[in-house]
Amino acid sequence: MVEDVVRTLGFLCMGSRLRRIGERLQADTQQVIDEAGLNIQAGQYPFLAAIDRAGPLTIGELAQAVGITQPGATRTTGQLLELGYVDMQPAPDDQRRRLVSLTDKGQDLVDHSKKVIWPRIAAAVADLCGDLDGPILEQLAAIEDGLAAAPLARRSSAKEENS
Repeated sequence: MVEDVVRTLGFLCMGSRLRRIGERLQADTQQVIDEAGLNIQAGQYPFLAAIDRAGPLTIGELAQAVGITQPGATRTTGQLLELGYVDMQPAPDDQRRRLVSLTDKGQDLVDHSKKVIWPRIAAAVADLCGDLDGPILEQLAAIEDGLAAAPLARRSSAKEENS
């Protein structure tokens, strides 16, 4: 059996390990979605959830709400437009701004997902994490906040200067 180098190298490969975990969670979530016969990708759900929670948003606001780049938000919004889950219209107060909102089809999907899909996925992830020691969601939030406050490059150079 080949050694799992990413796991063995600990903090050095933490980003790769988190990405690997994220990709596995996305793939497993996609399987639940596919089994339910829904026509959506797991990575598109956060966009629908953001609009459902906040109301119509610009592409920039969606990018910020989901925590990705604006080009990524533009691409995903385009896919959701093609699927008929969202609509994009000029903002009433400023015709240069375009707001993304849920269509009736999108709202139906979100309503169904809130009742059936999202609780199933949340329960499965909670079960997966149930035996872990410590508040994993708080720890992940602290890591995200720490990276926002000081990226790794700044942290490593600051440590070297203090040594």
